[in-house]
Amino acid sequence: MLCNAPAESKLRQRTADTQCIDATTITAPAGHWRLAWRTPGSAEPYSLLVDRQALAAVLLLLVALIAASLAYLALGSSPLPLPAVLPALVGRGDMMVVFLVQELRLPRLAAAWLTGAAFGVAGCLMQTLARNRLATPGIIGIDNGATAFAVASVVGLGVSLAPPAMALVGAATAAALTFGLAAGGGTRGYRFIVAGIGVGAVFGAITQLLLAQVHIDTANAAYPWTVGSLNSRPAGAVMLLGIGLAFGLAAALWLTRALALMRFSDAVASGLGLRITQRRWQVLGVSVLLTGLAVAAAGPVGLVGLIGPEIARSLSSPRGVPIMASALSGALVMVLADLAGRMLLSPIEIPVGIVTAVVGGPWLLWILLRPASRNLA
Repeated sequence: MLCNAPAESKLRQRTADTQCIDATTITAPAGHWRLAWRTPGSAEPYSLLVDRQALAAVLLLLVALIAASLAYLALGSSPLPLPAVLPALVGRGDMMVVFLVQELRLPRLAAAWLTGAAFGVAGCLMQTLARNRLATPGIIGIDNGATAFAVASVVGLGVSLAPPAMALVGAATAAALTFGLAAGGGTRGYRFIVAGIGVGAVFGAITQLLLAQVHIDTANAAYPWTVGSLNSRPAGAVMLLGIGLAFGLAAALWLTRALALMRFSDAVASGLGLRITQRRWQVLGVSVLLTGLAVAAAGPVGLVGLIGPEIARSLSSPRGVPIMASALSGALVMVLADLAGRMLLSPIEIPVGIVTAVVGGPWLLWILLRPASRNLA
């Protein structure tokens, strides 16, 4: 034993040296940057892998969103020069320009950012959960459920803060019905899609029935929730959406690894240590939260949840789930759609929901005709 002690000591020393070298000199996989750092008192270095293509997609979409936002603030029935818009954002310059930017266009732009990002993230979550590009909140009935309950709150209660809460209840009800009717098929396959379409049709009929039974003025007050509009959105609903989006986006990013594993079969995901049922309900809960609050703020602009994630996937790496890219692309689609609705037939305004429907219909056909997305394969 004594003769072997030096050899064992040297072996342990070489093993420790090897581990130290592996921890500090490991190279990043192809297509990634590896950022490594060591904190004082830490025995092991920390490292972070950054997907270069995903980062480039996020930066590209962010630049495009900023450019579209500046155009949104400058263009309208009263066009403004861009050099006058930037000072107006901080309250400087001509008072009329400041009023147009800060009181009329900036709140509406914020609503477009928040609702578009919420629809985009919710669409990405649902598509990944079902492994189907058609499984968006708008197509599987969650949008229509939230709309029906929001309209019911306006028709029956007339309280401005009621639609967000009622929309959440409606979105959760529609999701529960869709999952219940698709029993045996889970969230995978076209049975889930067909069940969602049926649930959405029922809630759409309920919405029309509610509007047909009330006075014309009450129906007009509820009309924006049926087509999707960013005009004169309730400040309370937009504020709640902002809080919900911050929570939902953080939760979605926390679930990124689980979402990446969900793209495989349940057996493979379970073998890799994923708690399938628990994570599935968490993903569904985040999607319902974002959809309900977005519908309460802007109405059923559900095709943003189809277009946004598809743009994000086409730009991002197939190795991950593009949560941030979907949020930015959803916001970009909403900003551009609302700007087009304001400008095309000015001074007549086209609701943003109609614009996205006109664009989203051909987009849906294109998705059906092209090969399956590599990110959902």
